[in-house]
Amino acid sequence: MADPSSYRPRPGEIPDSPGVYRFRDEHRRVIYVGKAKSLRQRLANYFQDLAGLHPRTRTMVTTAASVEWTVVSTEVEALQLEYSWIKEYDPRFNVKYRDDKSYPYLAVTMNEEYPRVQVMRGHKKKGVRYFGPYGHAWAIRDTVDLLLRVFPVRTCSAGVFKNAARTGRPCLLGYIGKCSAPCVGRVSEEEHRELAEEFSDFMAGRTGTYIRRLEKQMTDAAEEMEYERAARLRDDIEALKKAMEKSAVVLADATDADLIAVAEDELEAAVQIFHVRGGRVRGQRGWVTDKVEDVTTAALVEHALQQLYGEETGDSVPKEVLVPALPDPVEPVQQWLTDRRGANVSLRIPQRGDKKSLMETVARNAQQSLILHKTKRASDLTTRSRALEEISEALDLDSAPLRIECYDISHLQGDDVVASMVVFEDGLSRKSEYRRFQIKGFEGQDDVRSMHEVITRRFRRYLAEKEKTGEWADGDELTDLKDDEGRPKRFAYPPQLVVVDGGQPQVAAAKRALDELGIDDIAVCGLAKRLEEVWLPDDDDPVILPRTSEGLYLLQRVRDEAHRFAITYQRAKRAKRFRASPLDDVPGLGDTRKQALIKHFGSVKKLRSATIDQICEVPGIGRKTAETIAVALAQAAPAAPAVNTATGEIMEDMEDGTPGTTAGAPGEPVPAGAPDERRGQET
Repeated sequence: MADPSSYRPRPGEIPDSPGVYRFRDEHRRVIYVGKAKSLRQRLANYFQDLAGLHPRTRTMVTTAASVEWTVVSTEVEALQLEYSWIKEYDPRFNVKYRDDKSYPYLAVTMNEEYPRVQVMRGHKKKGVRYFGPYGHAWAIRDTVDLLLRVFPVRTCSAGVFKNAARTGRPCLLGYIGKCSAPCVGRVSEEEHRELAEEFSDFMAGRTGTYIRRLEKQMTDAAEEMEYERAARLRDDIEALKKAMEKSAVVLADATDADLIAVAEDELEAAVQIFHVRGGRVRGQRGWVTDKVEDVTTAALVEHALQQLYGEETGDSVPKEVLVPALPDPVEPVQQWLTDRRGANVSLRIPQRGDKKSLMETVARNAQQSLILHKTKRASDLTTRSRALEEISEALDLDSAPLRIECYDISHLQGDDVVASMVVFEDGLSRKSEYRRFQIKGFEGQDDVRSMHEVITRRFRRYLAEKEKTGEWADGDELTDLKDDEGRPKRFAYPPQLVVVDGGQPQVAAAKRALDELGIDDIAVCGLAKRLEEVWLPDDDDPVILPRTSEGLYLLQRVRDEAHRFAITYQRAKRAKRFRASPLDDVPGLGDTRKQALIKHFGSVKKLRSATIDQICEVPGIGRKTAETIAVALAQAAPAAPAVNTATGEIMEDMEDGTPGTTAGAPGEPVPAGAPDERRGQET
């Protein structure tokens, strides 16, 4: 625990101007980012008597080992820089809202030749129009199914679209009238794009004009005694009205607004957002956060606005944002939102009428979300804490292992030997910290040597990062840090416990690697698969944890995750090796020309026997390239003939440029000499 006075800036050193500040720990990791209208006044609050600080703030300043700041011109710039640094450094003491799921959007891919309507999740793409987010994907599909009757826009994938264009036959939706079938030319590109535009306009809330237009067309058709057409228009109007009923009008005057409500207690806060477009609720989402700092409701709202609109521009930022409390000061935040939208944005607290009533509904949703979250987490948090305590007691550790790293080796009969490193923090997986290794020190199957190599490489990098950040420097002198700005690094964080998948030999190898590097403050254990025994270095007998032990269950989860991650990588490497072709070694030969060669000759075997003049006949292949191809194929040894494992028959003409079958069903060919998953087993 650091004394804040040891790194407190000297009087007069901090400027009295707007800026953003960063607290770093002893490993130079950024643990907190904040902004201030006056850096001098704000930072002075952190260096008062510890007894007067909020407990969480006290924990932060005693964990930190240094503070630094950046001066900016305006508070709006400070807000933007704070958001950028929180996204970049992921500081542990900042408010970070976390979604419990990825919310689906209804997307119209206007960037394609024939726009497609589909459900999308994840990051937004340029040129795609989004509507939502929605609570459930089925809600989107129900709405789309109703609207396709009126706006028969393409919904098929690229593969289905190309196949229909090739065969000249549309898919089922084209036959039942829910797709205009541009794949077979029923409508032109311009007509289909116009349909997509109308679909987007309807979803954006411009519904009244379109329905009135359809009603007029229905009336005109009836007067002209075109009763079948009038009946179709009537059914279209009913479908549109049914789709609109799924989101009732909540605000008059076709208001576009986002309503944000916060429910909080001493430890956590939940945020709920209702997206209202055209007066109707078009989407809903929610976040939950741990209050790891002393933060007010206004500050929680400000962080929510940053996360909600930090990556958005244009119409994605609504004209009006309604909140339960205004950030202090409100002007920089409002200006920041205006800049992102490109037009004026109103940020205010609703005082009366429909908007206040809807805000109360959003607040009730936030409260229910917080209650549900705490109900789910209570047992989970208690279980994780008990598991870490049991591991600490069983392995005789000084404290609970808050960061656990687990290593596993995987190969197939000694080929493609790889290793995995998975990380669990506070009993939960931290997938951004996972790492993969290729075994480079030797060839063949030796799990013990592989484990020694991996542990050595991982912690040699840790020591290098530790030395680079100046932790070993004399006095206050630090090494050059221009490339070390506190960003998360591959091997910068040490674990409290290293778990290896294996028994005594693997544990001994891991311990030996740490001893050779001079590391003696990291515990090591192994979990053997056969009887789930926990092995410790230099102990002849394993530690037996009860089968009902939460600690054993956590170790099993960590071990199984490392095994899964290693096998996934090993299979990917093996598949890449089997897909290799002699043409891959030809310099300057890309995928397009490779495919052209295989299409022209039929296989690599026939290409190898072709003359240079015959190779030059392939479009895009010049004489110099043809000579290079001929030389490369002549130098490459031909692959062994494929063998049908069921009959023993040698398949003479199986060599081509496409991926071969390596482990098919009985009767499928497997290249001779290649590993067969029916014969081998991954380790």
